[in-house]
This record gives sequence, C-alpha cells and structure tokens, in this order.
Amino acid sequence: MSEIKLAAAARTEFGKGAARRLRRANQVPAVLYGHGTDPLHVALPGHETMLALKHSNALYSIELDGTSTLAIVKDVQRDVVRQVIEHVDLLIVRKGEKVSVDVQVHIVGESAPGTIHVVETQNLFLEAEATRLPQSVEVSIEGLADGAVITAGDVVLPDGATLMGDPDVTVVTISVPQASAADVAAEEAASDLAATQSAASAAAAEKA
Repeated sequence: MSEIKLAAAARTEFGKGAARRLRRANQVPAVLYGHGTDPLHVALPGHETMLALKHSNALYSIELDGTSTLAIVKDVQRDVVRQVIEHVDLLIVRKGEKVSVDVQVHIVGESAPGTIHVVETQNLFLEAEATRLPQSVEVSIEGLADGAVITAGDVVLPDGATLMGDPDVTVVTISVPQASAADVAAEEAASDLAATQSAASAAAAEKA
C-alpha cells in the first residue's frame, strides 16, 4: 500500500501531565527513532492516527517542519480499559532496507467436508523490505483432509519476504470434530425420548 501521511508537531513538554494535555487536545504522543539519530518526540493528530493504525505493517510518512521521514510502527500503548491510544513508537526506515515484523495469518478456502481447521499460529515473523511490508499472509486450506498440517515452512510468502521464525512451527491443523461424552449422552437421551414418545403415540392410537 502507499505511504500514509501524518502531520506531526514537535513536542517540548514531557511527562504524564503533558501527555494528558495532548490527548485532551486530540493528539497522540509519539517518538521517532532509528538510524543512529536522537529520538524525536512528536505529537500526531489523534483521529488520523487512530485510522492509520488499523492498517497493519503500514508505511508512514511523518511530515514535520517541511521534511518527510519514513517510519513503521514498532509499538502502540493503549489504555487497557478504554483502548485509547496513549503513545506510539515509530521506527525510522529507509527505502531498500529490510526490517523484521510480525505478519498476521489469513486463512482462505475451505477444508474437506466434515472437517474443521484450527489456527495454531496467528502471526509469522518475517523479514521484508521496509517499503513493501505485507499486511497479512494467505494460507490456503482448500480441500485439505483430516490430519493435514501446514507448517510455517509450507506457507507461500510474498515476493521479497523471508521467514525468520522456526519453519517447523505448526500454523494450521485440519481434523474431524470429535463429539464429547456430554454430546453423545445428550443425543442418546434425545433418541430415547423420541422412541418413548413414538411408543406412547402408537399405544394411544391402538386404544382409540
């Protein structure tokens, strides 16, 4: 996807009180760091930042004092109750360089009839170009039968991306759901009840 532009303002006040004042003004405290530069503390527009963070592994162009700095999000701190964005850490990147990121697994297709799939690993750790980070990795389960297992090494990665984690880690398993003892007992009870009701109806019909 293209760069997401965010207009930033330099921060000169720090601490919890200053951060609260920024958030009340619908701004988000953030810090830019990387490539040997001193950390740059900025304020980002609250609403635009909230919308931008909905895109995983997005590339940001931080506009400050007439200059643009490319960056990716490394960490987002949120209020655990209200889920309000409290702080954003941004890593400065350069075109052509590679960075390591977690990429979400996205399941596509349907396994064989009567089977279910279980996602054992939600994210894969990949290395990719900073300006071409994948937002997700598609894993197809189309037609897979009971007992099928897809590992990280089996996943087809986007062009330019390299798996950094263990290739033997299980990503998805396919199985036939097993009825629990409670389910079996419930089915048997329902069957017995139906048989009893049927017998009672037959007896009543004979007496009529």
